[in-house]
Amino acid sequence: MAVQVRCLSFRQPYAGLVLDGVKTVESRWRPLLAPLENQTLAVHVAQRDWEGSEWRAVLSGLLGMNGAQIEALLESGERFGRGVVAGLVDVGRTWLCPASLQGMELQCLEQSAVLIGLQEKHLTNLSNPRWLKAPLRAPGGRDLWTIEIPAKLLPEVTGSSISEGGVGVRPMI
Repeated sequence: MAVQVRCLSFRQPYAGLVLDGVKTVESRWRPLLAPLENQTLAVHVAQRDWEGSEWRAVLSGLLGMNGAQIEALLESGERFGRGVVAGLVDVGRTWLCPASLQGMELQCLEQSAVLIGLQEKHLTNLSNPRWLKAPLRAPGGRDLWTIEIPAKLLPEVTGSSISEGGVGVRPMI
């Protein structure tokens, strides 16, 4: 048995930060995840790294992590390597961040997104991250695609996840 879910490739360290529950808001220039509200998204770990270091400034500044904590988090995110589907996350509401947003409200969003400069981007809440039991090798892509995940790789169902047949995946609509 396998479950079909939509999948999105994330560059590191963001894939690991999503699956470790640190990054709870995804930002995109277009509302890519809006159609997936209340569904489960598979997280693919891209081969390439994110081309910036603002994530490190957010982790050390807004989140108050020290160097050892950041390194441990980065190691956790690399547990399955690159070029694999590594986990699942539930997709929430998508909204456009206003250009005028400032102060504490913006800072809280930047902390949740582990990224600065969110104004005029489409933000999506992410929740209930869970790692697969083992990685699923798969080529990445630029947009959403559908992947079949064997049931034996699916994480255990928790009380907060919506299950379909006991597998902890919110169905695709």
